[in-house]
Amino acid sequence: MRSRLLWTIAGISATVGILMFFLYTPGAPGTPGPRHAAQEEPRAVTPHQEQTIKQSTVHNDILATDRLNRQDARQHLRAMANNSQLRKPGQIQSYAAKEQRTHPHFVQVKWFQLDSNQATDVNGKLPQLKPQDQELINHHFKKARQKLKRGEAYESPKFTVGGQPYVIVAEPSADRKIGAAALINEAVLQKVSHHQKRNLRLIPYPKEGKFRVESIHADTLRDITVKTGHDNEKASHFYENEIVVSFRNPPSEQELEAISKDIDCGKPRKLGYAYVFRSNRLDYKGLRQYFEKKWQPKYTEPHYIYLTNDLPRQSARSRSGAANSETVNIPNDILFSEYQWNLPAIETNRGWDLSKGSEDVIIAVIDTGVDLNHTDLDGQFVEGYNVVDPEQQPMDDVGHGTHVAGIIGALVNNGEGVAGISWYNKIMPVKALDASGTGTTYAVAEGIIWATDHGAKVINMSLGNYADSQFLHEAVKYAYDRDVVLIAASGNDNTERPGFPAAYPEVLAVAATDANMNRAEYSNYGDYIDVAAPGTNIASTFPGNQYAALSGTSMASPHAAAMAGLIRSLNSELTNQEVMELMTTYTIDLGNRGRDKYYGNGQIDIFEALKAAGNTQAPVQLWPQNVINSLLEELRRLRSE
Repeated sequence: MRSRLLWTIAGISATVGILMFFLYTPGAPGTPGPRHAAQEEPRAVTPHQEQTIKQSTVHNDILATDRLNRQDARQHLRAMANNSQLRKPGQIQSYAAKEQRTHPHFVQVKWFQLDSNQATDVNGKLPQLKPQDQELINHHFKKARQKLKRGEAYESPKFTVGGQPYVIVAEPSADRKIGAAALINEAVLQKVSHHQKRNLRLIPYPKEGKFRVESIHADTLRDITVKTGHDNEKASHFYENEIVVSFRNPPSEQELEAISKDIDCGKPRKLGYAYVFRSNRLDYKGLRQYFEKKWQPKYTEPHYIYLTNDLPRQSARSRSGAANSETVNIPNDILFSEYQWNLPAIETNRGWDLSKGSEDVIIAVIDTGVDLNHTDLDGQFVEGYNVVDPEQQPMDDVGHGTHVAGIIGALVNNGEGVAGISWYNKIMPVKALDASGTGTTYAVAEGIIWATDHGAKVINMSLGNYADSQFLHEAVKYAYDRDVVLIAASGNDNTERPGFPAAYPEVLAVAATDANMNRAEYSNYGDYIDVAAPGTNIASTFPGNQYAALSGTSMASPHAAAMAGLIRSLNSELTNQEVMELMTTYTIDLGNRGRDKYYGNGQIDIFEALKAAGNTQAPVQLWPQNVINSLLEELRRLRSE
């Protein structure tokens, strides 16, 4: 038996050695794995610089949240103005009352009959207004009416009434006969500000302090978003602010710096002999004119998004099998193209041709609960649990959990709000954090065990602490041993100190990146980081049928959790360890080549990971683990003889 055991070990070791040679020898033919995007190592920052960066991040989140909710309000008003049924007597009053119940931030709605100069206050009033406050509101409604009569939309600047921020928006009907206007309460901006100061540790937390954030002039900040250009009447789609350029002679570093300055862009991406430039101020037409005139390149072309024309292989249990040659990869969700840079950055759109998720694969969100009544999350939940108060539903009284849930599974192609990464994976809300946004080790551990026992296949934990709790670790092991994929945020303190549960070996630890694919400077780092994902200025759902842009590794983690859900929906035979290996193998390598402490194995790539998961044979990257499993099984068998 001893001889057979030695031969078994030797044979398997040789196999592992051969496989490892092909897997890790640079330039080996057919070697799959991460695509490398060379970047500089993240710069060190002082505590004062870190604080300034975080203040800027919060300010950008507030600005983006303002824009998100204005655009969402305009969409609802536009639909209202163009609804011919509402022009019948009495219809607009009942419709607007229903709209206000589901959208309580619609404080007052006015209905203008533009051809007869009649105006109707269809619902809502501000009680006990000071005369100057009412005069201010009337002034903006008057300006709105003037714009509507010219067939134009209207947005007022933000103003304050009774200590609350407000804005008035208005939309005309297509025939210019009706105008709908609304007074919108923007208290959500104050909630986002308060939440993000805690989330990014700008105030002592969880204990409230008296830290005061200085205001930052908007002109000193620049929003960087990815706009996905598309025209549904044409066959091709491309990024509006990007261009592919092939030069006759390779440009020098000095020439590339000059180009970056001319078109206001970051460091270009290079693949083969071509470069991809992303401008912060020029569209494709402007970029083409610039390069054709100044550089006379071999060619320029749009940075196309290629849509597949075949029927992808689907798991028998997945609802994504409906994908076909007419798949539309650009969803019609109103906020997607302008604000959700994060989904194209991780190849979500291309990934949807391979998997849109499955109702059978449940993703648990252990957090502050979820707004179970949000219309952009309607029908996306299975039964959840309130650890804080088991007698109550897991409703969100903070906003954090609702935002996380929207990143994973906000309704896609419903013409409203944002798009989630998964179309069909169900979300299990588990409220382990209370109204202060904090929870005990016990509560989090109980949430993990409850979710595991009730069918969760993936668990997202956008939470953490620096204490290594054996109790929490045992709960993590309990879930891991039952084939659950566990994913957690690394933390927002810009520290190398390991945070838990992210640093447990059974958990996939996620760091945060920004729209330039750089490390978010608040993101924790260290040898335990497995992957990175978008985490800065992420648009998602927020309580009260609203939307918010938040930043943090809390926002990065659900990107990875949704990805795990898509993988398990496509190939239900993969173990949790194999899913994690796919996620860490098929990445966009950032920073120093190979694994590093800032990005782990790189930024997640949904399309490439799904492509590997859908292969009829196990991906090559998974062979060494399978071989090790075979070795262990052989050892157990031989010991029993």
